[in-house]
Amino acid sequence: MKLASVPITLTQCAKTFRGTRVLEPLDLHIDAGETLVLLGPSGCGKTTTLRMIAGLETPDAGGRIAFGDDDVTALPIEKRQVGMVFQSYALFPNLTVRGNISYGLKIKRVPAETARQRVDELLGMMRLTAHADKPIDQLSGGQRQRVALARALAVQPRVLLLDEPLTALDARLRDTLRSEMNTLLRELGITTVYVTHDQAEAMELGDRIVVMSAGRIEQIGSPREIYYRPANRTVAQFVGTINRLAGERRDGMLSTTGGAVPLPAGSVHANSAHEIFFRPEDAYLADPAHAQLRGHIESTAFLGERTRLTIGGAAPDALLIDVAGRVELARGTPVGISITQDALIALS
Repeated sequence: MKLASVPITLTQCAKTFRGTRVLEPLDLHIDAGETLVLLGPSGCGKTTTLRMIAGLETPDAGGRIAFGDDDVTALPIEKRQVGMVFQSYALFPNLTVRGNISYGLKIKRVPAETARQRVDELLGMMRLTAHADKPIDQLSGGQRQRVALARALAVQPRVLLLDEPLTALDARLRDTLRSEMNTLLRELGITTVYVTHDQAEAMELGDRIVVMSAGRIEQIGSPREIYYRPANRTVAQFVGTINRLAGERRDGMLSTTGGAVPLPAGSVHANSAHEIFFRPEDAYLADPAHAQLRGHIESTAFLGERTRLTIGGAAPDALLIDVAGRVELARGTPVGISITQDALIALS
């Protein structure tokens, strides 16, 4: 099943509620067939942006939303050809699985045989064929999520919008469905906008990620760009875990409490040259006599496939270092740390 898709362009779209600006004017282009993830904490403006794309909210005066060449700014949701999956799923408890999926087709008066074929195809795609005649209250959380997605796709929308659809599920099921959804979206090739505050969802599902904070876009980029080359401290601290090294700049090195590390290329003249950052997985334990930094173990946390070490004394702030899961070190053990040179990040 391959669906038609369109690019989406938002131009100077802002939103004010009762005199309070909740979304600053933003410009955003989404390619046809792209999965774009809006990522950020609660209240950052991501759901407001999604609702404007859907037609559930109207941008402030001067804002414009286009699907391809069509200006849809003033169109209500029922005329935009969008499919939407809410966090609550909003399924009809009085209808069966088949009845829920076919609901939009009946509203659009799609011929019965065409509707039946389309619903059968979606039941198969979502692995729900055996549950077609069950009422909704007999389904698991994961099955309900797939019914909601099938219902949104049944009307063959130009755009698919998902508002935190996995939040209500337990962690293990969420991981499984995230992988399934990633495969499905690639197969469908539909323009998709996905709202979440979950970094793992954003990283796995997004062709690009829009990181938002306080009603503004902080950075737009691929998952790798967002993670390895964050635009600023806000992005770096929200996406993943990051360590801070603060100290004095001397001869291309940053000297800190427990030693010195080379400054990243291009950071010599940056305002942030007195502090640099790195991810926990980009450092490794080394012989203290030859390591860049020296410190001691403050605590360890066994996480299964890895152990996270908290190391004091190496820098003004405690550092978090991830190592292979079988490492066991007692509190107070002296350790050396070295950091992969190209993993060091200078931030504004």
